[in-house]
Amino acid sequence: MSISSEKPTVRWHIGVFLAPAVLIYTAVMILPLFGTLQLSFFRMIDREAVFVGLENFRTLFFDPRWSASFWNALGNNTWFFIIHMLVQNPIGILLAAILSSPRLRLASAYRTAIFIPTILSFVIVGFGWKLILSPIWGVAPSILDAVGLKMLFAPWLGKEEYALTTLSLISVWQFVGIPMMLIYAALLSIPDDIIEAAECDGVTGMSQFWKVKLPLILPSIGIISVLTFVANFNAFDLIYSAQGALAGPNYATDILGTFLYRTFFGFQLQIGDASMGSTIASIMFLIILAGVCFYLFIIQRRLRRYQF
Repeated sequence: MSISSEKPTVRWHIGVFLAPAVLIYTAVMILPLFGTLQLSFFRMIDREAVFVGLENFRTLFFDPRWSASFWNALGNNTWFFIIHMLVQNPIGILLAAILSSPRLRLASAYRTAIFIPTILSFVIVGFGWKLILSPIWGVAPSILDAVGLKMLFAPWLGKEEYALTTLSLISVWQFVGIPMMLIYAALLSIPDDIIEAAECDGVTGMSQFWKVKLPLILPSIGIISVLTFVANFNAFDLIYSAQGALAGPNYATDILGTFLYRTFFGFQLQIGDASMGSTIASIMFLIILAGVCFYLFIIQRRLRRYQF
């Protein structure tokens, strides 16, 4: 009986198809990332780049001129993320559960209407909501007055205690369609025999969602959570378009993205500092990397038991 000694086929075409994407991603993402990390260890002295080690990080954390702005931006960024986690994702899950019901009519129209803000430009959303909420020419005071609630109106984007929360809720309105669609797809992927078995056991309605569907879509919820984390700690566009580079009032809406922009490129009387800007960018990268690793190595392992 002869034993076949055929050599394994080398699938060289996979490398050919992947090469353009890998080269472009390396040129656009990987090389600039390492360049930024490298620049954070240098400082321009007499127009020459001098290696200073961790001195830039020490300055960012402990120098009073830098640390106050950094910790303020980090705290605002954390609150921005918490609002999305506690408001956007639960609403997205609720909308997906409602829209996945076979008894709901015009479900596709509702999905489209909810998802439309996601494809809008940040500039349109930021400037549009700034006009809507303006106490001078905005329509919000008139709408509240029409329903007898004008006393509730306040210049939300102009008060330090309300501005960041208001912008967070505007961002939630714009992007709630993303978790909704991801959870909706996860709900549709649940096998019918599991649903039928639950119905045979008398588990229907909301009880079926909490006891059967929710545990099965926990991996999808975990992915949405880590995507929310990455997106919010990379946020910049909405704050910049609505409040400008100074992220007013009095830096109340300043997050790491706007702080990085002012530091690296300079703004008004502030001169740009590429070394300190790279240091801030490196800290942002390390924060995001830590969050993603926490999800991959701790949370995801606990969620695998629910996969089918």
